[in-house]
Amino acid sequence: MFRDIYVTFQGFLRNFGAMCLFLLRLVQYTPSVLVKRFSLVTYQVYNAGALSIVIIMISGLFVGGVLGLQAYSNLERFNAEDTTGIFAGFALIKEIGPVITALLFAGRAGTSLASEIGLMKATDQLSAMEMMAVDPLRYVAVPRFLGGVISMPLLTAVFTTVGLLGAHLVAVELLGVDVGAYWQQLQSALDMEDVYEGIIKSVVFGIIASLLAVWEGYNSVPTAEGVGRATTRTVVITAIAVLVFDFMITAWIL
Repeated sequence: MFRDIYVTFQGFLRNFGAMCLFLLRLVQYTPSVLVKRFSLVTYQVYNAGALSIVIIMISGLFVGGVLGLQAYSNLERFNAEDTTGIFAGFALIKEIGPVITALLFAGRAGTSLASEIGLMKATDQLSAMEMMAVDPLRYVAVPRFLGGVISMPLLTAVFTTVGLLGAHLVAVELLGVDVGAYWQQLQSALDMEDVYEGIIKSVVFGIIASLLAVWEGYNSVPTAEGVGRATTRTVVITAIAVLVFDFMITAWIL
C-alpha cells in the first residue's frame, strides 16, 4: 500500500516537473512567436475565445439571474433588498465569474486544443514538422497557449458583464428592486481591489487551463484512445487545479 502511494507520488512529482519545464519553454519562445507568428496567435484567440463567447454569454445570463433570485430571497428577510446588487456584483466579479468561465473554457476550448494537438501527434504531423526542421513547440503549442491565456480574461469580463445584466433583469425588472439603489449600492461598495482580484484569477486560470490543454495534447499517446484520455484529463485536471488555485489566491489576497 505504502509502496503504491510512493510510486504514485513519485510519478506526480515527475510529471509536475516536466510540465514546469514545458511551461518555461513556452515562455521562452513567446517573444519570437509574438513577433514572427502573430497571425497564428490571433487565430487561436478567435478559436479559443470568439467561438466560446456564445456559451459564456448564455451561462453568464442565467447564473446572474440565479444570483439575483437567491440574493433577493435571502436579503428580503432582513429588509435589505436594495443590496442585491452588492451580493451579485461581489459574487460575480471576485469568484463565480473567473471560476465558471475557466470551467467552461476547459470544457469547450481546452478539449478542442488537447484533441487537436493530440490528433496532430497521432497522424505524425508533429514528427513531419521536426523532419522539416520546424519546431512544433513554436508553431503549434505556443500560439495555442497564448491564445488561451489572452482569451480567458476577455471571456471572464463578458461573463461578469452579462451576469450583472442577468441579475439586474431578475432583481429590478422581475422582483421590483429600485434600479438606482441596485447600481448605486454596487458602485459604492465595490473597490478596484475587488476588480483586480477577478482579473488576477482570470489570468492565472487562463495560464492553467491553456497549459494543461497544450501539455496533455502534446504528450498524449498517439492513438485514438490516447487522444480521448488526454482530452478527458484536460477537463478533470483543469477543474481541480482551478478550484485549488482559487482557494489559494483568495486566501493570499485576504
